Amino acid sequence: MWQEAGRIGMRIIAGARRGMHLLCPKTQDTRPITDRVKESLFNILNNYGLLIDQRVADLFSGVGSLGLEALSRNAAFVTFVEQDPKIAAYLEKNIAKAGFVAQSRVVRANAFRCGAPLEAAGPKYDLVFVDPPYARTREVGVGSPLAQLFEVLAGQVVEKGVVVVRTEAGVSLPQTYGPFTVIDARRWGSMSIVLYQVRGHDE
Repeated sequence: MWQEAGRIGMRIIAGARRGMHLLCPKTQDTRPITDRVKESLFNILNNYGLLIDQRVADLFSGVGSLGLEALSRNAAFVTFVEQDPKIAAYLEKNIAKAGFVAQSRVVRANAFRCGAPLEAAGPKYDLVFVDPPYARTREVGVGSPLAQLFEVLAGQVVEKGVVVVRTEAGVSLPQTYGPFTVIDARRWGSMSIVLYQVRGHDE
């Protein structure tokens, strides 16, 4: 059964759709980000000049909390990638409810395999959210699902583009994944968020 969620992290907290609650399953383990942490994360992104008029991908998007927050804060376009068809159906309902159908698309696929899919001849992404189940990010070295995902993202993110990875606290992510280098790392309670940026050709 599904409900309009009033739980922490399941609403848009700022921008054009501020206060809008998201549809979500009663029993889904969504690992929601609290409003305080989400606000802190988006403040960091604003400090790096991200979001406004930028192309975003929300991988393992669930019901769309991060991607819809980005659209509410004037991102140009968001591609949502969610494998579970039931969750994707309610993601689409949330997008429609927010009025962002024209500025988004939903890809039903395994994000570890497809990364941030590009549209035919379309531009690459400026910002990518990577928020997989915690169990899938406990192995982070060579050959791990996360390392393989970054190999795919290398061809999908613009130079100086940023990838945001959320893991449980205590996971030690490497300083680099191919052309991506850590530029910021924060810990809030039981979660950690690391920002990677694509190095420029002159670096």
